[in-house]
Amino acid sequence: MKKIVKITLSLLSTVLMMSACSKVGPDYVKPKELALPDVWESTLEKSDHNITTWWKGFNDETLNVLVEKTYAQNLDLRGAGLRILQARAVLGISDGLLYPQQQNLSANLAGGRAGGNNYLGAGVNFNMAWEMDVWGKYARGIESSEATLYASVASYDDILVSIISEVARNYVNYRTAQERIEYAKRNIVIQEKIVQITRIQFNAGNVSELDLQQSLTQLYGTQSILPSLELSKLKSRNAIAILMGTIPQELEMILQDNTVKKDILESSDVFKDISQTLASHNYAKATYIPIMDLDTNISISAELVRRRPDLQVAELQARAQNAQIGSAKAELYPHFSLFGNIGYNNQRAGGVSLSTGNAIGISVGPSFSWNIFQYGRIKNQVRLQDALFQESMNNYNKKVLLAVQEVSNALNGYKLTHSQLEYNAQAIGATVKSFNISITQYNDGLVGYQRLLTSVQNLTRNEDQYAQIQGNIATQIIALYKSLGGGWQMREGQDTLNSDDIKQMQERTDWGEYFDK
Repeated sequence: MKKIVKITLSLLSTVLMMSACSKVGPDYVKPKELALPDVWESTLEKSDHNITTWWKGFNDETLNVLVEKTYAQNLDLRGAGLRILQARAVLGISDGLLYPQQQNLSANLAGGRAGGNNYLGAGVNFNMAWEMDVWGKYARGIESSEATLYASVASYDDILVSIISEVARNYVNYRTAQERIEYAKRNIVIQEKIVQITRIQFNAGNVSELDLQQSLTQLYGTQSILPSLELSKLKSRNAIAILMGTIPQELEMILQDNTVKKDILESSDVFKDISQTLASHNYAKATYIPIMDLDTNISISAELVRRRPDLQVAELQARAQNAQIGSAKAELYPHFSLFGNIGYNNQRAGGVSLSTGNAIGISVGPSFSWNIFQYGRIKNQVRLQDALFQESMNNYNKKVLLAVQEVSNALNGYKLTHSQLEYNAQAIGATVKSFNISITQYNDGLVGYQRLLTSVQNLTRNEDQYAQIQGNIATQIIALYKSLGGGWQMREGQDTLNSDDIKQMQERTDWGEYFDK
């Protein structure tokens, strides 16, 4: 027995020394970073509240509530949190492969009869086999699993960034449709009054029926716009409901307008009141659409862009794939294992009691295997993993370029759309004056109906376009902050797992310390 112990200790020492050998395969080297535009000088930092909680810059409490509720209830985020848990479990499996991969306890008890004699047999055996990680195959597996775990966390952040921006974008679309509906309704009132005036003029014989029919055509055309705008508003509401993980009806109370906006048609019983109200209406401020004032000369930190969660995901995926090269390459080399067995096996004729005697057996020793005639298959597996790694690095660089594109599109889109709004505001001002002049001159018989018709058409079109441009500006701001990866910071210090999911899984499975923050 002492001799067996000595041999075992000697083998164990050899195993430990062999397991300390270096890992085969390339160590990860970060992809060479592509140059970002030089004009992106640093004015916004990662810790800046304008980045971390950018949606609060709209000063819209309804939007703030929607973001908070979406963060707490979104089903895609819940799925991303569960994928982090899955990655942790995979890492635990990879860690476990460093220890004896086979540990098996078996037992048997059997009776039988042969040649007129009864037999009784019993056995208890414990088997162990441990493949030493001489070439770092399992260490590379751990390295890959760790990178995958961190990639799942970055993926959670990326999903959070996208979800926040989608909530904000659909909320802006909802308010934009609401604004366009308000303008359409007001212009319908104006056009109804014009129809009344034209009908009076027609009955008096001052204008032809053509003028009356043209006024009706314009009125009906504007009224026909309302259903499509209501549908757009409804679709935006339903999209927000999906993001919040709830039914649309539960959103109604949240989406009710909680801003102070004066109805410009209030107490407007005569046409003159509408004309005066049009001239005094503040289009830039009296709006349902959330507004955020940004410096049109804003510049962006290139480092801020590199911190985007989706770029982190791409780099970590490349890191995980790099480790797979080493795991595949380890198969080119010999496998060294340590095995052991201790067991009791005995068989006696019927009527004779079982005894230990020589029934206890112990065996321990090293083993060796080498896939010497399969190099073509294994080398091609290494080549496959290497090509996949190269593809993942190219994918990272592509995402960097896409990030540049998104920032550039959003930044320039905001600046140019802001200029478009200024021109449109001037067009509305001129249209309002033209409308007031034309209605006065039409009543005095100085101009024909066509002049009045044109001014009303321009007013309806320019006001609707103004609302759309205001919505586009807000959408460009949202796209800008999304392109900077802003918003994921709200999950810092928070659990990535939903409490309901945790409760259900704990009832089914022993999760140990996995649910600890």
